[in-house]
Amino acid sequence: MPRTTRTGERAAPRPSLGLPAASSLVIGTIIGTGIFALPSALAPYGPISLVAFVVVTLGALALALTFGALSKRAPASGGPYVYAREAFGEFAGFLNAWSYWITAWAGNAAIAVAWVGYVEVFVNTGHKTWVSMGLALGGLWTAAAINLTGVRNMGAFQVVTTVLKFVPLVFMATVGLLFIDPDNFGTFNAGGRSAVGAISAAAAIALFSYLGLEAASVVAGRVRDPERNVSRATVYGTLLCAVLYILGTLAVFGTVSHGELGATTAPFTDSANNIFGGTWAGDVVAVAAVISGIGALNGWTMLCAEMPYAAARDGLFPGSFAKLRGQSGVPAFGIVASTVLASLITVFSYSRFEDVFTKIVLLSVLTAVIPYLFSAAAQLYWLLVRGRESIGPRRLARDVTVAGLALVFSYWSIQGSGYQTVYYGLFVLLLGVPVYVWLKRGEGVYGGTDLPIPAARVPREEQAPETPTPPRARPRGSGTGSPRKRNVQPHQE
Repeated sequence: MPRTTRTGERAAPRPSLGLPAASSLVIGTIIGTGIFALPSALAPYGPISLVAFVVVTLGALALALTFGALSKRAPASGGPYVYAREAFGEFAGFLNAWSYWITAWAGNAAIAVAWVGYVEVFVNTGHKTWVSMGLALGGLWTAAAINLTGVRNMGAFQVVTTVLKFVPLVFMATVGLLFIDPDNFGTFNAGGRSAVGAISAAAAIALFSYLGLEAASVVAGRVRDPERNVSRATVYGTLLCAVLYILGTLAVFGTVSHGELGATTAPFTDSANNIFGGTWAGDVVAVAAVISGIGALNGWTMLCAEMPYAAARDGLFPGSFAKLRGQSGVPAFGIVASTVLASLITVFSYSRFEDVFTKIVLLSVLTAVIPYLFSAAAQLYWLLVRGRESIGPRRLARDVTVAGLALVFSYWSIQGSGYQTVYYGLFVLLLGVPVYVWLKRGEGVYGGTDLPIPAARVPREEQAPETPTPPRARPRGSGTGSPRKRNVQPHQE
């Protein structure tokens, strides 16, 4: 679906990401530090959170299939923004770009916080707050510096970190399963909620581990042969991550006691140490987690700039985000602005919140689910309106089912985020409305139509009536004495 450039910026840079780099971007943004910190975040709910993880995985696969189908019809940078704009109009597109942009930089803050937990296996073992804060900021700006050197360098770095991060996850998802002790699992529903309530609450946190499955669709304009490579990278990358996630998390729950799991900041490290004894195995896992975290920050920093870049080229985001720098076309303003915001929320969180990771995770999940919901709705809308003309009945039924599941899953994820998170998330989302008004103020368009040029006021008697003038009632006793007629037609002047 072609998009016109309203900002007058130079054309988009030449695509430079092949299938391996696009797949690494998907896997690298999904597998960040979230999975390495997630078992501790899920521990308060008990092993029932593993059920939530399975449910979330099914929902994530439905979303991946939906994004794969959408990317074949709209292979342009912007992903959820493009899909919402084409299906529901510019305002919906803007809200999706705004919401996803918040997800990207707020999510980077959460990744940085979890990343610090593994860095502190080696330094700042006393967990001094100001040192932890400095480490998190260092990680954020290291990723920004890599992205500012160009897309090709960013892609190469992503491939390397993706390969290195797989080692501990594959180990835990295979060998780690052999060391599970059932006594470590503890009470099945440790939080004391109803089963449905516990699964919903745990699922909202678990979904954070799958954020990034849409990464290839967001940067589709920079991917070679996007109609083919974007959908493949999205679906296969999500499937691979799902297998590693479920088996790896199961192994951690079974090798670390429930009480210890809830108190640690590096659960995979503790699991490896419990399996082999000593600390060397845990140190190896921690190194891999540090590499994984910086790789995730690298990928998400690109997404922080790419989504607003696509919207700004359409005049639906401030024009500064559409400016490119250098031969490789780096959206430098978007990278720097997003990293500044991520830095601010990181500093604020360390100084105000005790459970920093969980608080930021829930906000990131909520603002991510909104674009997911719109994307699933856009796919369902297209299938119901044009699907019969383009695909066979069997495939139509399958695709409608998948899109419907993705839509329901998105609503369920919002419900599980909790009232406070939804409150703050909705407030942040609606902050975009004045921005949209400011962006559209100079176009002379209101409600999708051009505003008329004000004309001189025409005297009332010279105007053609828009509606017939109602009949006037006759005073009693007036007239010529002729009988009153019914259904008197109004007098036309």
